[in-house]
Amino acid sequence: MPREFIVAIELGSSKMTGIAGKKNLDGSIQVLACVKEDSSAFIRKGVVYNIDKTAQCLTNIVSRLEKQLKTTITQVYVGVGGQSIRSIRNTIAKDLPGETQVTQEMVIELMDDNRNVVYPDQEILDAAVQEYKVDSQYQLDPVGIQCSHFEGIFLNILQRKTFYKNLNKCFETAGINVAEMFLAPLALADSVLTEAERRSGCALVDMGADTTTVSVYSKNILRHLAVIPLGSNNITKDIASLQMEESDAEKMKLKYASAYTENNDIDNNMKYSIDADRQVETRKFIEIVEGRLEEIIANVWCQVPEEYCDKLLGGLILTGGGSNLKDIEKAFQNYTHIDKIRIAKFVTQTITGNNAEMAAHNGMMNTVLGLLAKGDINCAGSEYDPNGDLFAQQKSSFDPITAEQRKARQGTEVPAGVVRTAEEKRRAEEEARLKREEEERIAREEAEAKAREEARVRKENSFWNKAFKGLKEFGKKMVEDEE
Repeated sequence: MPREFIVAIELGSSKMTGIAGKKNLDGSIQVLACVKEDSSAFIRKGVVYNIDKTAQCLTNIVSRLEKQLKTTITQVYVGVGGQSIRSIRNTIAKDLPGETQVTQEMVIELMDDNRNVVYPDQEILDAAVQEYKVDSQYQLDPVGIQCSHFEGIFLNILQRKTFYKNLNKCFETAGINVAEMFLAPLALADSVLTEAERRSGCALVDMGADTTTVSVYSKNILRHLAVIPLGSNNITKDIASLQMEESDAEKMKLKYASAYTENNDIDNNMKYSIDADRQVETRKFIEIVEGRLEEIIANVWCQVPEEYCDKLLGGLILTGGGSNLKDIEKAFQNYTHIDKIRIAKFVTQTITGNNAEMAAHNGMMNTVLGLLAKGDINCAGSEYDPNGDLFAQQKSSFDPITAEQRKARQGTEVPAGVVRTAEEKRRAEEEARLKREEEERIAREEAEAKAREEARVRKENSFWNKAFKGLKEFGKKMVEDEE
């Protein structure tokens, strides 16, 4: 096995997925290993609810990957998504003296001011620049333009602080280094959307088990992001209300469910089999599936900002496990009246490997593959010894190397879509504090030096000092005259 690969982990509501792949010179990715673990007992709606169980699952994922790769894993890339993630627009404005020319430093100051905005109980995960307003003109690049009023318009992406802390705590508890955290919806968008779709305007709908994520793009810029707490599991639970186990309901959904059925095509006398002894009326089954799906679509459409509803020239792009439902395009077309609908079954990158999960092309691996594509630091460690002390191996691999590899980045240095880990935030805050204290010390010393100089000048110019100098000069002259 090669000693160089990237590892990415996606924490889904139903499955936790770990994947390792090697990036080739031609831009393709060779998948070397892929493992999955059931996560439904401790991850709900895409967020961690049980830290210890999640940490144990992460440990299992890494251990299984190491066995397949025959190499230890030093760090992993992680996707941040799930319930409570939402975007909110924010404007930072500054009045400038006269006709001031906008500089890069002024732009950075505006971005930092936005990053420092406090939202109660919310963490700013990322901030996407929408545009700048220079006097009355809107610009994407304002540097060099003269103005007296300067505004920055940002899209801040938020998540509840509890969920953000829980995610970081899981990896800390598991002793797994995080190379980088990415906003999962943005990593997904980069891997399934075309540039034309993002430029002309589109909505990406990722239909997961417990959540549906909506990302709206226009002119190549993210304009809105929201996670709806409804997914394909809600359809399963509704089917289960027909007095059956959820496992049977899931099988029936996969076998019979359709997103849209013409009324004339429904046979009122037909029944679907639950098992050898039980059946359910076809019409009742269809009404349940379509009713819940219509609710999900209605919530999706509500998340598209009004000013973009008639500007989605790139259409709707559906992905995720829920997008495999039969006639899903027809259901979206009927509700949204948008004809251009594409199902993204797979990522745009070239992926090679013999893994059956990759070959399925059902949209369920798109996010983790998007995370894998984002990785740029080698995650491979030393050779894995299956007969060695597993605990010792895990302890030896837990070395905060990312702190050495990458300087803690301040707000303006963080690339789009990257979420700083709690450790990186701590280091960045510490560095900012030390820098601030050093600047204050220098300013204090300069002020003290200036005060001493002003005191010296005042002393020299004082009446008594001048009088003393005059007497001294007079005495010196009298001595010279006597000589």
